[in-house]
Amino acid sequence: MMLIECPWCGPRPENEFHCGGTSHNQRPPIDCTDEEWGHYLFSRDNPAGAHAERWRHTFGCSQWFNLARDTTTHEILKVYGMLEPMPDACKQGAPTGEAS
Repeated sequence: MMLIECPWCGPRPENEFHCGGTSHNQRPPIDCTDEEWGHYLFSRDNPAGAHAERWRHTFGCSQWFNLARDTTTHEILKVYGMLEPMPDACKQGAPTGEAS
C-alpha cells in the first residue's frame, strides 16, 4: 500500500484517497468537433514511468491535489497543488496541448 503525503493532513495510507485520473488535460473549446471532444474524453496516456494524476483525500480533508507518480514502481515523485505546473519528469510523454 502506498503512503501518500496529503498537503493538509500529512502522510496517510492510500485507502483514504481516491484517484481522479490524469492531471493537466486541457478541455477543448465549446465549438470543438466531435472528433476533438471524443479524443478529450477517451484518449489518455498509460505511460510506464512518471505520470501526473489528480488525487482527493476522500476520507480526510476532502481536498484535491496533484501527485506525480512512477507507474512502474508506485514511487511518489512529487505532491503539488492543483494550479502548479506539471513536473518536468512527467512532461516527456504528455500529448501535445495537454501539458500545462
